[in-house]
Amino acid sequence: MTTDLQDYSHKRFNILTGEWVLVSPHRAKRPWQGQNEKVTSEERPTHDPTCYLCAGNTRINGEQNPKYKDVFVFTNDFAALQTTSPDFSVNEGLFKAESEHGVCKVICFSPDHSKSLADMEVKDINKVVKAWQEEYTSLGKNEMINYVQIFENKGAVMGCSNPHPHGQIWSQSALPNEVYKKDIQQKEYYNKTNSSLLGDYLEQELEVDERIIYQNNHFVVLIPFWAIWPFETMIVPKSVQKDINQLSDEECLAFADAISKITKIYDKLFECSFPYSSGIHQAPTDNKTNNHWHWHMSFYPPLLRSATVKKFMVGYEMFGSPQRDITAEQAAGRLRALFQ
Repeated sequence: MTTDLQDYSHKRFNILTGEWVLVSPHRAKRPWQGQNEKVTSEERPTHDPTCYLCAGNTRINGEQNPKYKDVFVFTNDFAALQTTSPDFSVNEGLFKAESEHGVCKVICFSPDHSKSLADMEVKDINKVVKAWQEEYTSLGKNEMINYVQIFENKGAVMGCSNPHPHGQIWSQSALPNEVYKKDIQQKEYYNKTNSSLLGDYLEQELEVDERIIYQNNHFVVLIPFWAIWPFETMIVPKSVQKDINQLSDEECLAFADAISKITKIYDKLFECSFPYSSGIHQAPTDNKTNNHWHWHMSFYPPLLRSATVKKFMVGYEMFGSPQRDITAEQAAGRLRALFQ
């Protein structure tokens, strides 16, 4: 692509949300005089008797965790969504509100308190993938549930309240904002072309080969052309699939391999346990065909220059639109180099 993208300010279009991101590559050359923090390399035990997620421990609500050996899923003790909310609405002039229902769960990836996905074997990550499939199926069968959001917040900087390796699953009756935008964009493209928006995008990415980080037989890990976060990545299945339940056993293992590869590379980048928020966007569970959907998993890490320098969404990002200094191509080059 033109070198202008690496030297001059420009904006890039996010085909999945219909929004733009401002890219300012020249700003990456400015000296840094902002916040710096000390790197903390905390050694964690394999079992913490004070951790409410460790096997055999008692949670704050008085329930005792089983002595689980791999993956453990339970209903969140402090769920953001409730099944018992009454149906109600407010429609008074410009005051609008609607009741919302849902089920929130916690998924412990491993009984080992000291690990993260980056430390786990592929076969053990595969057990997490299988659990995601089971939860997507069981929650999606609930008539009240129209969307199942699988995600993980890793690291205190991302708001994670417990270092035990775990993620969350929030399921609800309405489509969340980001999913709603992606649903519209993919549907419009599918109706016009009868093909997958993300599938066609992936073909172009593979041909150009500028932002590809890693690929196996079934998945590609890349930095999206429109990435917002400095080292944002996306895992995309090569075959068009609307949700994770369409994965075969072989593809599940390949997905686990892709997760393992990118999380390990992240930890190498700044030689720290790399924080991020990750999430899977996939078809709603609303009993519609949803053939326009092509599921994917995104990682949004906040680190910019080192283990102590974070990217903050402030100022223009809060009042204007997202902005980044390092280009997607530069970020991809740095991550690819860590495989060598």
